[in-house]
Amino acid sequence: MKYRGMPWGMWNLFAGSFRENLTKVYGFKPEIARAITEKAKSEYKKIIRKLPEFEKTDRFKMNIVSCAMLSAFLLNLPEKPGVEETAAYYRASMMTASMKWFCRMSGKKKFSRSDIAGMKKTAALQAADRNPYSWNMEFLPYPDGSGYEARFTKCGICTLMRELGLYDLVPAMCRLDYTMSEAGGTTEFVREYTLASGGPYCDCGYRRKG
Repeated sequence: MKYRGMPWGMWNLFAGSFRENLTKVYGFKPEIARAITEKAKSEYKKIIRKLPEFEKTDRFKMNIVSCAMLSAFLLNLPEKPGVEETAAYYRASMMTASMKWFCRMSGKKKFSRSDIAGMKKTAALQAADRNPYSWNMEFLPYPDGSGYEARFTKCGICTLMRELGLYDLVPAMCRLDYTMSEAGGTTEFVREYTLASGGPYCDCGYRRKG
């Protein structure tokens, strides 16, 4: 994958937040946080370069780029943090004002014709059959019409973080699904299993609020 384009944009959009939260969440002094960020940028570029290009219709490129950014910072910390610390750091770093706005706009479109059509196209794509850093998904509408489940049987984040020696921290990234759903304001996020915790699949359920 080339650094220019989305990876470049994601770094410029979120790197400042990731740096600030090295101090706010992990307690590093600002000068140490800056040094970690410089090393993380080099690591991030290295991770991005090893990733294949995603198909144009693959909606999960942003997910793997976000994973690459978090991983780049984690790999340059003095000590590997635990799941709870990592979840707090990732949530604080990702949920910027622009991300909250994005979630609200996405929430307004949830369950629309375009949203349902997009989910069906994603399920049909089965991108992970060709790219191990992408996802395979089933689209399962709830029989009572209250929403739908996106059921994932292959996960690019699991693949990448296993290769980087960070697989035990995958659940920290999974937690953001709840936060983003809440920020959207229109859905209740429900989940029973994740692949990272040994489940048969990752279920992402979205039920209409009210």
